[in-house]
Amino acid sequence: MKKLINDPQDVMRESLAGFAEAHADILKVSFDPVYIVRADAPAAGKVGIVSGGGSGHEPMHGGFVGKGMLDAACPGQVFTSPSPDQMEAATTAVDGGAGVLHIVKNYTGDVMNFEMAAELCQARGIQVESVVINDDVAVQDSLYTAGRRGMGTTVLAEKICGAAAARGYDLGGVAALGRKVNESGRSMGMALTPCTVPAAGKPGFELGESEIEMGVGIHGEPGRERMPLRPVRALAAYMSEAILADLPFRGGDRVIALVSGMGGTPPLELYLVYRELELILRARQMTISRRLVGNYITSLDMAGCSITLLRADDELLSLWDDPVLTPALRWGI
Repeated sequence: MKKLINDPQDVMRESLAGFAEAHADILKVSFDPVYIVRADAPAAGKVGIVSGGGSGHEPMHGGFVGKGMLDAACPGQVFTSPSPDQMEAATTAVDGGAGVLHIVKNYTGDVMNFEMAAELCQARGIQVESVVINDDVAVQDSLYTAGRRGMGTTVLAEKICGAAAARGYDLGGVAALGRKVNESGRSMGMALTPCTVPAAGKPGFELGESEIEMGVGIHGEPGRERMPLRPVRALAAYMSEAILADLPFRGGDRVIALVSGMGGTPPLELYLVYRELELILRARQMTISRRLVGNYITSLDMAGCSITLLRADDELLSLWDDPVLTPALRWGI
């Protein structure tokens, strides 16, 4: 294992310390319990937005803490859910009197721990709503979920709900918007190589030299099938067709598109994927109205990518365009 680390057991805390110093103008990091919070939190009268999950998917979620997006994020150990006490503390830290929305990826540990935290906060008088993201079309159930896994639509929900909260939407309105995003978004990923968890010191699964895993989860969970490596045109078509058939999307739809690397794929290749996606949607008379291409929801050092499409109306596009200032997303400010 070749990684830029000291002790494998200290990776998360030491990385968070560097993260806090690099972005001290935007956020703060609490280490007991561990959570990342906006430097100016809580914002009085504004709905707070909290998300979280295991580390290893950076920049999600901590990289999306800041103005116009998340108020706080709870990082667990690598690929391990954060604990209820982290979520309770983060929720309390961002409560400005208007309630707090939890955005939760559909993994059993995340869902269970966020539910426990919500109950604890509600018992203390904090209004809490939750939105569970389950946008992965690859498989119905996996190693860590009942139902579909949460993937790239999480990033889009965090941006859009964050913008709505900044505009002054109430808690019910922000939660309804989050559910609308989840219902309108679909994702699928693929892996060229496995990833290596630092504490394990070896790849989480094996792929042959010419094999890929189609429909892989963000923790390396099995997907739909192992298949031979194909040209990017064929791989993008496979993922796109699965996504488009699931909602289903239709000609005339406008979408927000996210092509995210899994952590080990260079931008050169991700833009090849995006080009193929543009061609596929154009042939279906669909319009990519907004897009992100880069590393936004990753799986440590895995090579591969995921595609997310969100059917967008005027409200969603307007909220997407609102200013945002976070370590990983910045525009309009």
